[in-house]
Amino acid sequence: MSAETSSSAQTGASPSGVPRWPGLTLAVIVGVEMILMLDMTVLNIALPSIREDLGFTPTGLAWVVNAFALTFGGLLLLGGRAGDILGRRRVFVAGVLIFTFASLLGGLAVSAEMLIAARALQGVGAALAGPSTLALLMTHFEEGPPRNRALAVYSAVTGSAMALGLLVGGVITFLVSWRWVLLINVPIGIAVAVLAPLALREAQRNQGRFDLGGALTSTAGLVALVYGFLRAAEGQWADPVTIACFVAGVALLAVFVLIESKAGQPIMPLRLFAERSRAAAFLNMLLVPATLFAMFFFLVQYLQEVLGQSPIVAGLSFLPMAVSVFLGAQIVLKFVPKLGPKPIAAAGVTLISLAALWLTLLDPAGGYLTGVLGPMLLFGIGVGFSVVPLNMIIVSGVPAQDSGAASGLLQALQQIGGALGLAVLVAVFGAASRAAEATGADSAGVLTEGISSAFLVGSAFTLVALVATVIGVHGAKTKQAAAG
Repeated sequence: MSAETSSSAQTGASPSGVPRWPGLTLAVIVGVEMILMLDMTVLNIALPSIREDLGFTPTGLAWVVNAFALTFGGLLLLGGRAGDILGRRRVFVAGVLIFTFASLLGGLAVSAEMLIAARALQGVGAALAGPSTLALLMTHFEEGPPRNRALAVYSAVTGSAMALGLLVGGVITFLVSWRWVLLINVPIGIAVAVLAPLALREAQRNQGRFDLGGALTSTAGLVALVYGFLRAAEGQWADPVTIACFVAGVALLAVFVLIESKAGQPIMPLRLFAERSRAAAFLNMLLVPATLFAMFFFLVQYLQEVLGQSPIVAGLSFLPMAVSVFLGAQIVLKFVPKLGPKPIAAAGVTLISLAALWLTLLDPAGGYLTGVLGPMLLFGIGVGFSVVPLNMIIVSGVPAQDSGAASGLLQALQQIGGALGLAVLVAVFGAASRAAEATGADSAGVLTEGISSAFLVGSAFTLVALVATVIGVHGAKTKQAAAG
């Protein structure tokens, strides 16, 4: 057996570099992406049970979600560059193992502090594994139809996993315990760690040193901004700590940009923004999740507190959206080679905007079929239509040495956009709710008025994303890239 053949056998790749088992390769990559995205929402419906078991205060309970979002979003850029320098498969497996160990700790947590620490550690593992998922997909599937098909599956999972997280969390909490919402990650993580050496080949490592200055300033700046907005969402806009977080976050990110402009091997190469289409797609990845995350957050409350659904029924209510995301992503594959990514992405963002506007009409006396199902289906199809072509635009033409950084930036913008957008919309929700309460509205009316106002502002986010797509994305170039 030749050295080349031996190496190929050990890495699951044929001598040509094509995956020997493309189905297994895609399953490993997409499987990890799914559990990372599931954990963004999977505990939302289980929060009341967690509060009862571990003695959380109502305010402290928010950290079960926020601890994960802060470390995940704040460390994604560092995780992307770590994969480029240390090896994407190596960092991918390390991230999965950290995430798996943290899931075990969280499932066995005996105190609120232990669960919060475990969730933060989960975010660290996710930040290491997450950027490598898309980078590994790019290096294992050739540009053109093979990569487009893989991206469609990847994008469908990314778009639908958060909706499925609510379903999975509700079912597991109802049938067993909230602890198994975390413990179920353990066998999945172990299986991925075992299969990764067989299914994935290690990409060529880039020689060089870490951009430690960029890593520290970007992570600290993003965490400061997210933490500041989370405090502001609780009504503490004028609090000195909140103001200090905003000032520090902006200052640190300004320093980060300065460092990146001079660094030899930056964790966020500014050249990624030089191409107009990619810059517009990155802006979409910041603005669309701002509304999408809020949709999950507010509709869970509306379904349970206004319509009176149980946690498991509320979780099942999101199933049509998850299905529509997947179907939308599959439909995209038939049209992108003919039309190019631009019109498909624009259509998807338009549907998301219409769904957000539709949700401004929520009524306390309404129902699931008349007021919620339609917007959910539009959201799902819109996400399926938009995420696939936007991913294609972002990854098309990225130099191999920057693929990890591009993937990390894409996912960082999703997480940060979602966290910051949700914080802003929660603030809008609070102001509108207080105004409705002052008019003497009942609790259902107060909640519905707040949610409607939040979605009105959320629709503005997606409309800005639509304008960026129409003006910024270059149709001819991206059509050629989509055709392979």
